[in-house]
Amino acid sequence: MFRLKLLSSKQQKVQWDEIEKEIGMEHSWVSPQKTLQYFEQDYVSKEVFFDIFKRYVSGKYCFTEDGILAESGEFTGLPSEEAREKMANWLEERGLGKKTVQYKMRDWVFSRQRYWGEPIPIVHCEKCGAVGVPEEQLPIQLPDVASYEPTDTGESPLAHIENWVNTSCPKCGGKARRETNTMPQWAGSSWYYLAYIMREDQEFKIQNAPLFQQWLPVDLYVGGAEHATRHLLYARFWHKFLYDIGIVTTKEPFKRLVHVGLINAEDGRKMSKRWDNVINPDDVVSEFGADALRLYEMFMGPFTQNISWNTESVSGVRRFLDKVWKLFDRVSLGEEKVYKKDIETLFHKTLKKVTEDIEEFRFNTAISSMMIFVNSLEKEASLNRDMYEKFLILLSPFVPHIAEELWEKLGKTSSIFLQKWPVWDETKIIDEMVNIVFQVNGKVRDIQTVSVDISEEEMKKLAQESEKVQKHIEGKEIKRSIFVKGKLINIVV
Repeated sequence: MFRLKLLSSKQQKVQWDEIEKEIGMEHSWVSPQKTLQYFEQDYVSKEVFFDIFKRYVSGKYCFTEDGILAESGEFTGLPSEEAREKMANWLEERGLGKKTVQYKMRDWVFSRQRYWGEPIPIVHCEKCGAVGVPEEQLPIQLPDVASYEPTDTGESPLAHIENWVNTSCPKCGGKARRETNTMPQWAGSSWYYLAYIMREDQEFKIQNAPLFQQWLPVDLYVGGAEHATRHLLYARFWHKFLYDIGIVTTKEPFKRLVHVGLINAEDGRKMSKRWDNVINPDDVVSEFGADALRLYEMFMGPFTQNISWNTESVSGVRRFLDKVWKLFDRVSLGEEKVYKKDIETLFHKTLKKVTEDIEEFRFNTAISSMMIFVNSLEKEASLNRDMYEKFLILLSPFVPHIAEELWEKLGKTSSIFLQKWPVWDETKIIDEMVNIVFQVNGKVRDIQTVSVDISEEEMKKLAQESEKVQKHIEGKEIKRSIFVKGKLINIVV
């Protein structure tokens, strides 16, 4: 039983015998009702898609995403986008409606006040009214005071700091008072990435094109999904304005956006004091350690997906770290760089996998590959020092404290985080031996380890000589054999 993800809505006819040859199995069509019966058996895991399928079979499922229209009269078979256009034209032709575009803009909440924040550059003059502060007087500095608690009147604490609030009108020179409301935190955070760049010249000059050309746009923006309609939106407002007036050199501030998934409580709900289900990280650190907490957060699931916390699973991650620590006692003291072939191949595969997964935010699969590698090292009586050192560098972004400690125990004087990242060798990630599946009529009957270069004829001979396979082909006619190099051979009888 397979779940398949469609790459597009385009249909393409295929020859089933080609598919069978590729996957080494025969196919059959099963009705939705029989499929449902299969999933309802106790030993079959129930995943999210099962509920969707169940509602689909019962006729209670409503698909709300874009797709191909069905049972929609003359619009049946059209993609959603094309159908919307034709439906709108159909309504207009009959005078039943017309096309229109609706824009929805979230308020930029300057009305949400903080009692201490960036001053708004406006003064209030008894004669001239509200007057903008001239550019040469910007930025307005907040006063240096010992206390900035809220006032009893509901005003900002700035309202009671007389030597700051009382000023003169830039227009007429008369008495004026500064605006005491301040900007919300969105104002400062909308351009903080520029401040990091501007800081290099120590004067925070915003007109510094060479530095902006060097560093912009920002390579990566990581934030929760709510940022898309809040901070990300406001940052783009500011950046596009600065681009229009020639301050920054790129139209967009960020190259890539990655949303971080939400960690829910163990009961599957959002953590909240109301539900008394909040996980206190201090408690987890106290029991398992900071590195175990850090590693589990990255291992518990895909970075962008919401997932529920499971305290019991943290202990599994802690056991992995214990294994890494104990491996130190098996490290040889010499500097030799001779590896066992199978361990060397697995190490270079692990190095490649972890490096690429970090770039793509697939931290959970990167950690999984390191766990597999450590399990293999546990079977060795002694470990190559050079390989162990490189593995610690590989592990260090995930568990910085333990990695640094083990690095120091190896006699290193400079931090592990100042070391060059290891590079894998493409010629050393190719297996010499592979596990091959022997099937009869699509059912697995045996698994054997063979040379990666084994030919189809040699594989057929090896399969037919297998005692486990012979039980199922004896006295039967072999119609054909399906061979998938490096994976399997399927004997059809």
